[in-house]
Amino acid sequence: MRAVTRLPGLALALAAALVFAVAGAAPASAYAPVNIVHTERVTAGPYVVTIGFSVWPLHAMQSLDFTFVPDGGIADKSGGLFLEGPDMPPHEKAQPLARHPRKRDVWGLDVRALPIQGDWNFGFAIDGPLGHGEGALAAPVAVLPQPGPPLALSWSITVIPVALLVLFVVIAWRRVRPGALVGHHLE
Repeated sequence: MRAVTRLPGLALALAAALVFAVAGAAPASAYAPVNIVHTERVTAGPYVVTIGFSVWPLHAMQSLDFTFVPDGGIADKSGGLFLEGPDMPPHEKAQPLARHPRKRDVWGLDVRALPIQGDWNFGFAIDGPLGHGEGALAAPVAVLPQPGPPLALSWSITVIPVALLVLFVVIAWRRVRPGALVGHHLE
């Protein structure tokens, strides 16, 4: 009789696990496409590259996607990015461009943030069947101040719940005093 009463509970648990597994897999496999809201074209030697930004205007510390699409695709080419910003020395060597994780047919940077406001220069080096080419955006990209409250204020607000939890544990520990109960018998 006992095995019969456990069967509906077991079936319900298995059904719930199946629903959670299917519901959790759908968002993981269905990434949102890269939504490009602003593009600029750059000539890098014999190549023309379209740079896409998922957010415009740019703000410091704001995550965004960059895409880099050379005319004719990326199949037979390799590319590098020179990024120069305020208080950042120019790089002698280009950062290699890799396929964008959510848009595999182009090069890109996924959820990247520029750390400080100011003028940023984007330069490119491309190697392909037409040879080597280098180029840069015609004008620096102006990055505006960070949106929202300052980071120090944001972090201090997020620490408040943790501090309250630690305070609660300390008070509870002092009231119960588990070390004082060792060796004493309750009567």
